[in-house]
Amino acid sequence: MGSPAAQYLAAAGVGTLGIADFDTVSIGNLHRQVLFSPADVGHKKAAVACERLQKQNPGIKLVPHDVRVTSQNVMDLLWQYDIVVDGTDNFDTRYLLNDAAVITARPLVYGAIYQYEGQVAVWNIENENGTRSPNYRDLFPEVDATKIPNCAEGGVIPTLAGIIGCMQANEVIKYITKTGELLTGKVLMFDAQTMQSRIIKIGDASNTHITRLVETVITPTISVADLKKAMAENSVELIDVRSDQEHEAFNIGGRLLPLDILTADLDQIDKNSKTVLYCASGKRSGEAVKAIKQKYPDANVFSLEGGLKGWMEFSEIV
Repeated sequence: MGSPAAQYLAAAGVGTLGIADFDTVSIGNLHRQVLFSPADVGHKKAAVACERLQKQNPGIKLVPHDVRVTSQNVMDLLWQYDIVVDGTDNFDTRYLLNDAAVITARPLVYGAIYQYEGQVAVWNIENENGTRSPNYRDLFPEVDATKIPNCAEGGVIPTLAGIIGCMQANEVIKYITKTGELLTGKVLMFDAQTMQSRIIKIGDASNTHITRLVETVITPTISVADLKKAMAENSVELIDVRSDQEHEAFNIGGRLLPLDILTADLDQIDKNSKTVLYCASGKRSGEAVKAIKQKYPDANVFSLEGGLKGWMEFSEIV
């Protein structure tokens, strides 16, 4: 969503655009992150995006933020800008941006996609009476991220990212120019299969009181290269947290311990041995590692960075 949103905001002449992303471009990004090309694979997304957008409109200012957005830096980032566009793909960062936007009194344009469905809303707009419009926590006070696949695992039709991203850019432009009716106090739901949309109203004012940020938990990860080396040295235990069907279709070895079974009893992990958990994209294994580290901070556990998708891409490059 960030790619089309950024392109249209740059083309429209928004004075300063900050792009925050700590990741690098991979082949698997190209079908929906249309800012990038095969030549960009392996390069930092924030830098590539800013360079491309600057060529599109030399008259605006582009600021790359090559950082992981955390509770330690999010406030400093948001104070530099007047409005936030949420193009994240995980709930931790989504809640973090929402909470920081509330605390800093910044409007936030929300977008989310999954398979054929998308959502758009504008959070935290100041009402005439001084109150603020609803924010993300008014709609979803909390979410169990382990139960919801991300785009890499659940799939998404590529054009949906473009549609929702353009809608987000549209809301930003409406906000800046003070035209039209913003999606405040409501959520637009879009179905790409039927091309139908509907708007759900959720109220006029926020009912949540956010005064502090939830501390960001950094999930320990291991690169594909380092895991391959550890496997060759027989110095690591592997655990596949996917389903039985996924494991049977393809795996890189190790013990099968589906996420729901693992999180129900975290003592199934040997906390003293070096253990690497893996899944399709790194999301489920990351959630599992986070849960283990919260209960056992000294546990020597890691999530495979990029999951099996990253494993396959590394093998293709090598």
